[in-house]
Amino acid sequence: MFSNQDLTLKERDLISKAREAKDKAYAPYSKFKVGAAVLTKEGKIYTGCNIENASFGLTVCAERVAIFKALSEGERRIETLAVIADVDEPVSPCGACRQVILELAKGAKILLSNKDGSQVIKTTPEELLPYGFTL
Repeated sequence: MFSNQDLTLKERDLISKAREAKDKAYAPYSKFKVGAAVLTKEGKIYTGCNIENASFGLTVCAERVAIFKALSEGERRIETLAVIADVDEPVSPCGACRQVILELAKGAKILLSNKDGSQVIKTTPEELLPYGFTL
């Protein structure tokens, strides 16, 4: 685990962008707001937040929103993904997000942060989902 001081300026900025996105989350049911930010190889940043629905299966996670926004804009090379939530320990993506990250952010650096960015886990898609399904 890393502290905020161990991160590069670019990594701290990406976590900050994820925090800003978290504040836009629509989570009236769980009250669990999550934010994510994607940095592409071209240097563009795309953010996402979780968006809940009364039909819980239709809820979309912050990680997928950010990744899908990047891909829908033509980006194909994700360099880093940062994820943050209002929790004391670094937040971890759900299984569905891990599968999406493995396929669409292959080779990316993943930053999992706690609520204030003071604790960060650096990982990879392959570490998040060992033996994941790929074609």
